[in-house]
Amino acid sequence: MRKSAAFLVIYSALLAAGCGGNEQVVSAVSNGSPPPTAANRPTPSPDSLDASFSVTGPIIVEHQIEIAAQRDGLLAKVYFDSPARVKAGTVLARLDDQQITANLEAARAKSRSIAADLKNWQAEAEVLKADYVRQQHLWELGLTSQEQLEHAKYKAESDQWDIQRVEELLNTSHQEERSLELELEKTRITAPFDGLIARRYAREGQAVAKGDRLFWVTAEAPLLMRFTLPEKFFGRIRVGQQFVLNSVDAPGEKHQARVKQVSPVVDPSSGTFEVLVDLPGDRGGLRPGMTASLKIDSSR
Repeated sequence: MRKSAAFLVIYSALLAAGCGGNEQVVSAVSNGSPPPTAANRPTPSPDSLDASFSVTGPIIVEHQIEIAAQRDGLLAKVYFDSPARVKAGTVLARLDDQQITANLEAARAKSRSIAADLKNWQAEAEVLKADYVRQQHLWELGLTSQEQLEHAKYKAESDQWDIQRVEELLNTSHQEERSLELELEKTRITAPFDGLIARRYAREGQAVAKGDRLFWVTAEAPLLMRFTLPEKFFGRIRVGQQFVLNSVDAPGEKHQARVKQVSPVVDPSSGTFEVLVDLPGDRGGLRPGMTASLKIDSSR
């Protein structure tokens, strides 16, 4: 009995202590400020969200191309290699052209032969024309027959058709020459614009097929950057507007980027529009292919 009474006293004391702690916790919660809710949290203004937007992209140039072989052949000679600077029209390499050159000389000889044959037909036509005129005079004097006059007439006319035939043969021969000249030009690998040879893909003595890459040529200026913006910026970006551009590859440098072109439409699939900027000033340490970033401040 004494043990049961003692157990009941201890249990009652613990229960009282627990109830008192709960009252303190409830009191602390009820007396403090209410917990923040989504309704009374501060929301940023739309202007602060739309005021700026950072974009990143590669620096590009307008002229950059991989020069490919225009015909099958053997790369006979390479005149320039990376990183040489070349002018437009400079011959960078040459394919073996011995067979084409021989065919071209044969075609030119054929043209000369046909041209000589044409002169022969033209001279004969003058003779036949003179015979026809003489037959006309004789017929007027009654010294020849109608049949002889018509014979001279038709012979002179048929000779004119022979002249036209030979003229067409000569034109065909000239076109064959032109075709071979074009093939000969294809053996000369030339630079399409002023620029820098960034890479050479083939070596001397290598057999290349039509379409094989030979050189990668790139211009060095003007530097450009093309990027897209969300449609909420549409109408806020205008041609001539300037922004500050920088690159981690050229630390400490800041460049002025000027808007050169703005797409007049928004791409419905992505909800963006395209912007092209150029760097009109000194390029400093910037080079094509580097990654750059700029901040669009539409509040200006």
